[in-house]
Amino acid sequence: MTDASPLSKPVLVASLPEDGLTLKLTPDAAARAALAKDFGIPGIPALTAEVTLTPGRGGTVHVTGRVDSVVTQTCVVTLEDFDSKVSEPIDLRFAPPEKLPEIRPGAEIDVSELDLPDPLVDGTIDAGAVAAEFLSLGLDPYPRKPDAEFEVPADPGPAEASPFAALAKLRGGGGGDAD
Repeated sequence: MTDASPLSKPVLVASLPEDGLTLKLTPDAAARAALAKDFGIPGIPALTAEVTLTPGRGGTVHVTGRVDSVVTQTCVVTLEDFDSKVSEPIDLRFAPPEKLPEIRPGAEIDVSELDLPDPLVDGTIDAGAVAAEFLSLGLDPYPRKPDAEFEVPADPGPAEASPFAALAKLRGGGGGDAD
């Protein structure tokens, strides 16, 4: 099993009030730094999350809320760090493992069942880990600094400057014709 999320906030489902429980998460700088390290980004200057857990029938729990953050990412064009806002809604369902259909390896899966609830683990839901998961889903996989433009490099010069020129010399200087 993996290490707990830096935002870990486990909630025992059996202890949930009938009308639900709302948690406001505002992690400190150390937790934000650990989370940024987990995500492989330079930093998370600000992060707040509000997570509501509402019990349902048969031991199910509906988790809703929102995660709002400022994240520091590295631009894929300029390679400079920059800050951007991430705001993601949270909407997830959990159910006891015995309430979930059994999925056997190699078995056909009905696509109508792909939106299955997540299984409860030891009767708890980690509200902090849920918030971290939704934050990670909101990260841009190819972050681009505003107004960053890719510039095509200048003409490299004569063909000898090409790394393939040395290979052409080994082949006897013949262009790109295949033998």
